[in-house]
Amino acid sequence: MIQLFVLLACQLAAAVLQGPAKTPTELRMEEQGMVDVQRVDSTLRVSLMYGRADNFTGRVLYDDLHRAYLHPEAAQALARAQRALRRRRPDLSLKVYDAARPMSVQQRMWNVVAGTPKHIYVSNPRNGGGLHNYGLAVDITLCNERGDSLPMGTRIDFMGHEAHIDREEQLQRRGVLTPEAVANRRLLREVMAEGGFRPLRTEWWHFNLRSRAEARARYQVIR
Repeated sequence: MIQLFVLLACQLAAAVLQGPAKTPTELRMEEQGMVDVQRVDSTLRVSLMYGRADNFTGRVLYDDLHRAYLHPEAAQALARAQRALRRRRPDLSLKVYDAARPMSVQQRMWNVVAGTPKHIYVSNPRNGGGLHNYGLAVDITLCNERGDSLPMGTRIDFMGHEAHIDREEQLQRRGVLTPEAVANRRLLREVMAEGGFRPLRTEWWHFNLRSRAEARARYQVIR
């Protein structure tokens, strides 16, 4: 009886460490070679914005995706960026808002913006999608020890010039962006660069590990 109790206790402890059971989408992610970023670095924060309705589409797109997945190369690069941040600011952490994205979800996003001026901000699945669809891009911000996001001047998926990284100095001079927001964006870019990521001009939160040409030549789209 004691041995049975110990066995059950060990199984319960293992289940707690592993977290909630993986969903069908999460299992498909892993079958396609993606890895849970918090398994690579448990200090990373995750708050998937498309698992909630408070995103630019106004709807929940991730019905059963609760973990942030990336291609193993991108997950390791993100862990390097987190270490770079923690060396400079031990009180801060990277916070992932989106990572690997199935092409089926990309299509749902495209359907929202197709035929509108905002279509320039979303990759068209007909053209092969974007780097999120290869697990090679991440949408990310900085947060404090409580998990609260730092001021960045706009929300994470804002579609407009205020989110463009090449207009920050001009927008700061005009008072549209605060010095704090601009400094936070620069810190984010610096640590992500140390990890090997490159920023996207029109979205301060978006970072790519590879180019689209590299992705299409060497990697597989996530289905």
